[in-house]
Amino acid sequence: MTAPRSTLRLGTDAASLAEAGRLLAHGALVAFPTETVYGLGADATDSAAVARLYAAKGRPSFNPLIAHVPDVESAFSLGDFNRNARRLAKAFWPGPLTLVVPARPNGPVCELARAGLSTLAIRVPSDPTARAILREAGKPIAAPSANRSGHVSPTEAEHVLADLEGRIDAVVMGEAAPVGVESTILACLDDRVVLLRPGAVTRDSVEAVIGQSVAEPETATEDNPLAPGRLTSHYATRAPIRLEATSIGPDEACLAFGPEWPAGAHPLRTLNLSEKGDPVEAAANLYAMLRRLDGFSPSAIGVVKFSRAGLGEAIFDRLQRAAAPRGAAFYDLSRI
Repeated sequence: MTAPRSTLRLGTDAASLAEAGRLLAHGALVAFPTETVYGLGADATDSAAVARLYAAKGRPSFNPLIAHVPDVESAFSLGDFNRNARRLAKAFWPGPLTLVVPARPNGPVCELARAGLSTLAIRVPSDPTARAILREAGKPIAAPSANRSGHVSPTEAEHVLADLEGRIDAVVMGEAAPVGVESTILACLDDRVVLLRPGAVTRDSVEAVIGQSVAEPETATEDNPLAPGRLTSHYATRAPIRLEATSIGPDEACLAFGPEWPAGAHPLRTLNLSEKGDPVEAAANLYAMLRRLDGFSPSAIGVVKFSRAGLGEAIFDRLQRAAAPRGAAFYDLSRI
């Protein structure tokens, strides 16, 4: 399929979702909403389609992709799920959780989508629009966030078009993503469960299901990540980000959380993730507010300090990556 000249806008009616699934099944790139963020879909069994996805995003080809399927039975057909993986799948699927498991020998997901690894990242989303498209496609769909690699992830269809207009075939113009941060990623490759990326499924809720503490990944400077979204410099705005800011400079913007603003915060360049300090509301607002603040072309974006408990761990993870120097080292998860 040749590169698209313009990006088709699709609705969320049954005929449009069927068309989205048909396009995906025939090698097209289609962005669609999930409960976490908008994903950019490609047929995970087709290396040519996956190569086009990498090119559209400008994504490093060593970074593996998540295979999305419409139901748990489809997920079990793609990978080998141990006891903990099955417990987690039963507890949290459909939902904002990705499980990394050994790929089934001779499975359908192409090597390029797995980045050459013997493992596979799998998710069953809960968003009804996403699941309808996946059913129509009839294949596992690789779907990283629908933005240029390293940019702020999209939670609205217009965010997708701002980054990828003319670079992808279609976008489903659905509602804003309610969760607002990417899925939690857990590796279940042995007796441990390793937290590769925090998200809406929190550490505490995972530990309650498996009856043990989650493990942490090794860190190194080798460019061989086991899971998506693990580059240290990621989710980046054009303006640099200052974390735990207690004051805001005259040319800076401010990302607040809770009723108190830091000294110097200007009302026209300050957005509040949640005035009542609700981490769920904050997560849903995070990416859209970062994009809006970046649009003011500030000298920097100062982010106030907030609790890292529960969902706050995922919010801080994304902000820490957005604040990292460009080209910084990333996690090497090949040894877990």
